[in-house]
Amino acid sequence: MGTAGRLLAVILLALVASSVAADQSEKEWSKAYEATILPLMKSHCLDCHGEKDAEGEFNIAQFTSGSMAVKHRDSFERIVKRIELGEMPPEDSEGFTAEQKQAILTWFDNRPKQKLCDELASEATQKWYRGNVMSRRLTRSEYRYAIEDLVGTPLPDSTSLPSDGSGGEGFDTNGDSLFLSPIHLESYLKAADWAASKWLSTNAPKPVAQSGDAALGRKSIREIVQRFARRAWRRPITEPEVDRLMTLYDAAIGRASPETEADDAAGVKAMSQPLKAILLSPHFLFVVEQESPEGGVQRLTAHELAMRLSLFIWSSIPDDALAQLADSGEILSDDTVRSQVARMLADPKSNRLGENFGLQWLGLTDLKSKTPDQEVFPDFDNALLADMQREASVYVSDIFQHDRRLLDLIDGDHVILNQRLAEHYGLADAVLKDNAETASSWERIQVDDGRRGGVMTLGAVLVRTSHSRRTSPVLRGQWILSEVIGSPVPPPPPGVPPLEETSGEDEVATLREQLEIHRKNPACASCHNRMDPLGFGLENFDALGRWRTMDGESPIDASGRLPSGQTFSGPAELKSLMAKRADEFRKHFVKNCSDSLWDDPLIDLMIVS
Repeated sequence: MGTAGRLLAVILLALVASSVAADQSEKEWSKAYEATILPLMKSHCLDCHGEKDAEGEFNIAQFTSGSMAVKHRDSFERIVKRIELGEMPPEDSEGFTAEQKQAILTWFDNRPKQKLCDELASEATQKWYRGNVMSRRLTRSEYRYAIEDLVGTPLPDSTSLPSDGSGGEGFDTNGDSLFLSPIHLESYLKAADWAASKWLSTNAPKPVAQSGDAALGRKSIREIVQRFARRAWRRPITEPEVDRLMTLYDAAIGRASPETEADDAAGVKAMSQPLKAILLSPHFLFVVEQESPEGGVQRLTAHELAMRLSLFIWSSIPDDALAQLADSGEILSDDTVRSQVARMLADPKSNRLGENFGLQWLGLTDLKSKTPDQEVFPDFDNALLADMQREASVYVSDIFQHDRRLLDLIDGDHVILNQRLAEHYGLADAVLKDNAETASSWERIQVDDGRRGGVMTLGAVLVRTSHSRRTSPVLRGQWILSEVIGSPVPPPPPGVPPLEETSGEDEVATLREQLEIHRKNPACASCHNRMDPLGFGLENFDALGRWRTMDGESPIDASGRLPSGQTFSGPAELKSLMAKRADEFRKHFVKNCSDSLWDDPLIDLMIVS
């Protein structure tokens, strides 16, 4: 198993982990902070990050003791990373010596881990307790795929479901946002009615009504109900549960008139009642992980692990093979998890990994809200936007399905395109197939010039990080920091004028010149010095993701200089530079994986520690 497959297996194996070890005692770490780190922070950071008008949301006044440093140890991760990269202190301030910087890094690397496993979550503390996992309902996409996998046919478009709100990190799996409304219930009723009828149209036994041997017929129906419930509820079904479901069937048969009692249609209608009840049950609609009587942090059960595995890779419920491994307990074996990851990624259903996780991670689920202005870009249409979104989904899925380097997401040397996108990007010569039958197929194309490849140069990303009439180095740089390496910048302070108002009315300035004027404002400089250079590295791509060398009458300048002093020019060198920050990328990527699976920060801590 290669890089991507190993990472996915590690993430899923971490679900059953039960402890996190500490590197150093909190007392020793606290003393080291007060003796060595705090004096350095005061001498080098106080001018910009004092109690009044603290820049970058970092107020050193709150970290004046070792105990506060321990309490807010997570805040130091971003601070130390910027010191390590040479972004802080800024160029016009006294920098740390090599020895001072190493002392800070060594101190932070020896930080004690939080003892989350010794704490117990409760209803009162679940809002802030980092190890608590809330029960939640299936998301809209998970529900639709679960119905499709149960019935064998996708839900019709007429059966619409309300959209889900996104939770932390932009993912829709946050239990706080997955509430159940009357509109949801109405949609579930309609969908359950359709699904039960559809399933019975191909799976109902003949005859199904009470006639002939009534006892034998009812036994057969009971077995069908039990099997359907087992798959939908993702666990073994008890006899009392089946008894309760069968009362619905019996009641429906009892209501049938004597003339239709033996009628096949009446039997099918009666059978639909327990099936609909199964699909409307909380056991189907919700994902619940029971707390053991002992409480505290515990291992997932075999069935809970199988469900998490299936939710992440397939956005659906476990299939029969996974269910059997859960029933036997074999799924708890590390080797079994690895083999199941490989099997599930080989299934076409793993395309959903890109559709759900990939698009949410990249912030591309609401791409239609970033529609380019057709007056400026007459070649644009919604079909092109849909192809770009599909490109992003396929690219992310392909990394896992073919076990490629994880860093291909940053500096990959290939693209996956259909005919229209290849023509749009100027790569049509690389696509050999050009006829009506194959024009819509997707092909992997090798690119050797460094312009394309990786998520930063995806058409959908370039459109999303542009304005309707022009590109935006600010948005593109902000996106790279936030989504690729997990180093977001705070929102602009109040009262700062927008970019369009930073130059005089009679002054004609290029976009780069306007941003340089914008950065002269000290309130803007600390963040824009990080964002803008990265965004300029993608300026060769217009707002539709097409390669260009001119912006109107001005040549494109795709060079950038980071606060650390590193320089680059163009997307190839930008990707190479970001690949050197692979550790940050991997850590942020893993966190996104676990957030998309379940809003469970404890998993993040276990994996990346």
